[in-house]
Amino acid sequence: MREFLLFLFFILGIVGGENMERINLPRPDFKGNLSVEEALKKRRSVRSYKQVPLTIKELSQILWATDGKTAEWGGRTSPSAGATYPLEIYAVVGNVEGLKSGLYYYEIDTHSLKLLKEGDLRVELSKAALNQSSVRTAPVVIVISGIFERTTDRYGKRGERYVYMEVGHCGQNIHLQAEALGLGTVMIGAFDDDGVKKVLGIKENVFYLCPVGKK
Repeated sequence: MREFLLFLFFILGIVGGENMERINLPRPDFKGNLSVEEALKKRRSVRSYKQVPLTIKELSQILWATDGKTAEWGGRTSPSAGATYPLEIYAVVGNVEGLKSGLYYYEIDTHSLKLLKEGDLRVELSKAALNQSSVRTAPVVIVISGIFERTTDRYGKRGERYVYMEVGHCGQNIHLQAEALGLGTVMIGAFDDDGVKKVLGIKENVFYLCPVGKK
């Protein structure tokens, strides 16, 4: 319990927060050139990417689409059972213009990033993901993790099902937004849980690794 509370305090900036570098992200666009129907039709899993960087604007748009804030009261792009919001979103950055390589935490309320760990983690993350090359070569890997207790405290054991549902919502959001931007992604669930946690230095459950890059 103590480790869990320390983790929450860390995320909230109570412990060590003053030492974390914060980057305000560009404002996301709320209107695009590709219809939802076209994005659905074109959506495919993409595992190979051009070796060119993403822009910080593209990363901003992907993160907002994943689980970003859409209303002052806290509504988000993905539905959440009872607005319990159990998920945490990270970006493992390897090649994004204007950003250091490293692990970033997506702060949803402020649409900003906090640098948690410097250095390119993609090779080690790929090893933990059963050596899948898409994790190693994508400019950025979005990590979706979560804390079951936020939802199960309200809904009991069934709350675990709601958390998994929410992860699926976020994954589809990433897919559709990537397609609208001319990017590719794939949802990866095959990895060593403890290995991924060790590479990232986090304690909560990890559900998805989502490499994103230019097709």
